[in-house]
Formats: sequence, structure tokens, C-alpha cells
Amino acid sequence: MTTNTYSLHHIHHDTTFGFNADDYSRFKFGDGAVSKDFGTALAEGFINDYLADNPISQQIVVISSPYSFIPTATFAMKDWFVYSLNHWLAGQGLPVVQETKVHRTITYKEDYGELNAEQRMNLIGNDQFHIDKVFLQGKTLIFLDDIRITGSHERMIMKMAKAYGLDNDIHMLYFAELINTDIHPNVENYLNYHQVKTIFDLEGIIKSIDFRINTRIVKYILNYSFDSFCVFIQNQSVQFTEQLYNMALGNGYHTIEAYAQNLNFIKKLLLLDNYKLIQYGN
Repeated sequence: MTTNTYSLHHIHHDTTFGFNADDYSRFKFGDGAVSKDFGTALAEGFINDYLADNPISQQIVVISSPYSFIPTATFAMKDWFVYSLNHWLAGQGLPVVQETKVHRTITYKEDYGELNAEQRMNLIGNDQFHIDKVFLQGKTLIFLDDIRITGSHERMIMKMAKAYGLDNDIHMLYFAELINTDIHPNVENYLNYHQVKTIFDLEGIIKSIDFRINTRIVKYILNYSFDSFCVFIQNQSVQFTEQLYNMALGNGYHTIEAYAQNLNFIKKLLLLDNYKLIQYGN
């Protein structure tokens, strides 16, 4: 078993990153066009900087960051990473990518990006990650995530690998990595909210043809102040509102008190829309 870490961008300063911070902010809230750019760039970087000199002949399995029901932003980036990597693998006569999932059991309302290293480990340390060990036998694993700040998630992945007795070669891949340890980990939140300052900044992302729903946008909307949330949600399509509600239930957010008021409003809104449809048709 060998472990390799690769990051496309290395963050040394707290205001310059090597990539567009507004793009990153939109990506974290579901902008699929940026996900495509990021995933493609990460694949091309990994190919040029590593695979070109160290081709992997084993079957590769790509695994996005752990999630329960709602995918993370990384999941959308993963799709385009896989597409680009497959182009190269096929051209080399190598097996194209397989995929699997790391299941996680705990959901939380805290904003991970604003926490320091100790708080991050305290938050996720009791989480349980699960993976299909049998499916992975004899294969090379690529774990994908958007950004490495303190390494907490990476340690949880390696803890899982040890618990399952995985002897696979493992590559940990990130779009960006915080290298300068003098920078506070909450630089992640600076990036997350660089363009999305209020709930109304989500309008363009949600209405885009490339929108990809993820955990961050669902939690952000459900946790927003009620009055502004009501104005926002009543301006959204029924299709989006249904998707939001279904995703929230799937992740068990109806059991979190902080989300109850907004979630109940969505439920009533959908019931009203269904009533209107029955009464008046399309």
C-alpha cells in the first residue's frame, strides 16, 4: 500500500489562490459550469504532473468526498474529472474508471469552513465512514475532494482504510490545498462565501441550466433567516422547491431543530402548489 497526495493549486497567501475565488464560491453552491472547469483542470493536472510519468495499469476507482444522501460540491467536479481521465486512459489502452461511494452516517448543521483544525476533528471525529471493501480489491483508489485545509477529512479516510484493512494504493486528490499553516483554516469560509453573500446571490446559480444541488446550498437555505428565506423560496420554481425538500428529507434534516421553520414552510408551499394544480390544472 502506498499513499500519494496531489493538489492542483497550492495556497500560500490568504487573498491570492491561483484560481478565481468567485468561481470557487459559485462552485460550492452548485454552479455546474465551474464544476466542469475545476474537474477537467484537476484531471489534466494529475495526468500531466503524475500519470504521464507514472501510469497506473491497475483498475482505477474514483471516490468522491463522503456523503449520506445529498452529494457534496465535489461530486459534480468528480464527474468531469472522470470524463477527462477516461479520455486519457482510453487513449493509453488502459481500463477506464470505476466509481464507488464512501457512506457517512452523521449530518450536522455547523459550517465546517469556519472551524479551526481541532474543532473540525471534534465535529467529524465521531462520524463513521463505510465503503465496499470487496469491490475495491486489487484496484488503485483515487479519493477526490475540492480543498485540503487541515487534513481532517483525509485522516478520517485513512482511519477508514485502516479499519477495513485496505491494502490498495491510494491517491488523495484536491483541487486546492492550504500550504501556509500560518493562515487560519477559516480561509475556507472566505472562499466559500466570496461571491455568495446572501441567499439572493443564489438566484443565478439555481436558475442556470448547469445547476447541481449539493449539501451546502441545502443547509444554507434551510438555516437562513426566516423572513428573507420566505421571500427567496416563493420566487423559485416548483421543481427546485420539490428537489430542495426531497433532498432535505433524504439527509434527515427534518430532525434538526434549526431547520424546522424553513422546512415546514417549504412543505406548506408544496401542498399549496399541489392544491392549485388539482383545482386549476397546469
